[in-house]
Amino acid sequence: MSTVTLDVGGMTCASCAARIEKRLNRIDGVEASVNFATEQARVDYPDTVTPEDLVAAVEATGYTAAVPAARTDSTETDGTGTEPDESAPWRQRLLISAALSLPVVALSMIPVLQFDNWQWLTLTLTSPVVVWGAWPFHRAAWTNLRHGAATMDTLISVGVTAAYLWSVWALFFTHAGMPGMKMPFEFISRSNEPHLYLEVAAAVTTFLLAGRYFEARAKRQSGAALRALLHMGAKDVAVLRTGASEATGKNTGAGEIRIPIAQLAVGDTFVVRPGEKIATDGVVTAGTSAVDASMLTGESVPFEVNVGDSVVGACVNVSGRLEVHATHVGADTQLAQMARLVTDAQSGKADVQRLADRVSAVFVPIVLVLSLATLVGWLLAGGAPAAAFTAAVAVLIIACPCALGLATPTALLVGTGRGAQLGILIKGPQILESTRRVDTIVLDKTGTVTTGRMSVVDVHVADGENVDEILRSVGALEHGSEHPIARAVSEYAARRGPLPAVDAFTNHGGLGVTGVVENRAVAAGRISWLRADWSLDAPQRLVQIADEAATHGHTPIWFAADGQIRAVIVVADTVKDTAAEAISGFRALGLTPILLTGDNRRAAESVAGQLGIERVVAEVLPAGKVDVITALQAEGHVVAMVGDGVNDAPALATADLGLAMGTGTDVAIEASDLTLVRGDLRAAVDAIRLSRATLGTIKGNLFWAFAYNVAALPLAAVGLLNPIIAGAAMAFSSVFVVSNSLRLRRFSPSTDAAGGRVG
Repeated sequence: MSTVTLDVGGMTCASCAARIEKRLNRIDGVEASVNFATEQARVDYPDTVTPEDLVAAVEATGYTAAVPAARTDSTETDGTGTEPDESAPWRQRLLISAALSLPVVALSMIPVLQFDNWQWLTLTLTSPVVVWGAWPFHRAAWTNLRHGAATMDTLISVGVTAAYLWSVWALFFTHAGMPGMKMPFEFISRSNEPHLYLEVAAAVTTFLLAGRYFEARAKRQSGAALRALLHMGAKDVAVLRTGASEATGKNTGAGEIRIPIAQLAVGDTFVVRPGEKIATDGVVTAGTSAVDASMLTGESVPFEVNVGDSVVGACVNVSGRLEVHATHVGADTQLAQMARLVTDAQSGKADVQRLADRVSAVFVPIVLVLSLATLVGWLLAGGAPAAAFTAAVAVLIIACPCALGLATPTALLVGTGRGAQLGILIKGPQILESTRRVDTIVLDKTGTVTTGRMSVVDVHVADGENVDEILRSVGALEHGSEHPIARAVSEYAARRGPLPAVDAFTNHGGLGVTGVVENRAVAAGRISWLRADWSLDAPQRLVQIADEAATHGHTPIWFAADGQIRAVIVVADTVKDTAAEAISGFRALGLTPILLTGDNRRAAESVAGQLGIERVVAEVLPAGKVDVITALQAEGHVVAMVGDGVNDAPALATADLGLAMGTGTDVAIEASDLTLVRGDLRAAVDAIRLSRATLGTIKGNLFWAFAYNVAALPLAAVGLLNPIIAGAAMAFSSVFVVSNSLRLRRFSPSTDAAGGRVG
């Protein structure tokens, strides 16, 4: 199966999206999801189908479709470097229609303003509103009619046209067109006197245009976060090239040439000066600096980078000059992957939206039948034709299901976009349902609640030994090893001064290392190895210290020189500073934390004790992690899992909700449902809070959209709703739904109140 995202044009409501989706899904092997708010169709199709076949199917339904060009950090613009404003055409129609409609409404509603032949002036002013102002509705209704379908535009077009033609008939064929004719304003016309509905045709059109205009503006605002993400990258870059010349570009210095970002290739080395954005993902080859990654991660504090450290494109170089070797460019960068994840999430549908789509698909035909039944029912009951017509038109106009189609997509647009700004990537709308039901959260230890890097906790030396001399020797010896514990010791020692060279270095298969430092035979490793192979005994004081450290889950490294044990160095994988705060956040959300690790039980229980986690599952193999998740699910729990390593991937995929730390492996991230770009565990709390808030907004939107139609339709049918009020209410419902979704843009990380990071 292949996947393509089509840009779909001509959709005006959720029923349009439902028709296109139904048509695409009729093709053998095709699974399509059409999103009205993003105006895109995400389609999975087999090898027997081509994208051209999919485009043809959409066009056969009466809409336009195209396979979008590859998106880069500079998305399509109108030629001026800015995004085209899709609300501009609606604004023009709205302003002109409002200017023409205002005197029509005033003359129709205020008898004192009705001079001789006023009704003919209102006809003159209303005609361009009905013909030109409402043209988008008429055109869409006609297109759908040619394909045997009815949509929201059908309701609008029929309602507005009926009100206009009724008024034209009354003007030409009754005494409503006579000079001196007066028409008192009534919310509901119950008399048999000729009644004009020009103000209805004009006002309803204007209200609906206003709704479309504000809807277009709000949809643009709701997608602002994703557009900001796409525009975040650098536009050009200074590359180190041999023999740079003016003929190939602007020479910015010896060996440097500035080129567009699109020409940057993997393997190039580029320069990043203070204040510039890092052009793409890479590894620092020269220089040191502080890097601000707040645009990608939401973390406001810059972090230090040195030679050998990885950096991410679009982050800002705060201080020093850096030379960076490009490792990923274009669509392979972390920024591009983030944008792709957000786009995929926004194009999906939650289960609650699928219910709304099914309702919208049958809603319009039902409303047309209901409107006709209202007209016939009033006439059969002996009601005035004008009153019957008013009720029928009100039913047509009030029932337009705009709000239903916008309820879910707009909330997803804003929620996922805000998440991207905070370094939280939600992979799809179906994930939101899981966050609501989760009651247990399983946490991997190493790299998730701990830093994942060993560091020296303490150094204890034998009587008469000098700490600095011991660290010089052990640091030099451990510098020859690639083991994480050895690196921790050598880095700690190197911070206290330069290290001498080591000769005759030998690694003894995970037991320890030996060598010669400054003409002294030295060894570092396990006490059991030093006792068995070297017949060395440690001072009792150091043995007690080592035993105490081991009870806290720390690792003692023994150092011997010239045939005597000289020191014990205690190293540990330290708990992250923010982990305890994150655990409190999980509890506040109603989640029970469980620590799951392959490490020994003493180390795990030590970490759990620091964090206040009561349940610990330790010494578990990777396959066993899946068994733990499955067992919890069998007990009736809905389980979330947070991890970062390759060994966590099966458990992340098995859990009801998988959260991967973005500092972890690609395998873990691929297996997860939510990706946390930052290594801060508090981001997991924010991810669940944001997901629940987004789901709550979706459900609130759908409730009000349904409640609005359920409450208003009966009022319209019994003649208690003026068509003008119906048009205003229908337009307001759409604006309300989108505005309610935009509130998610104000979502704040839970740590803001405590003076922590700011997203």
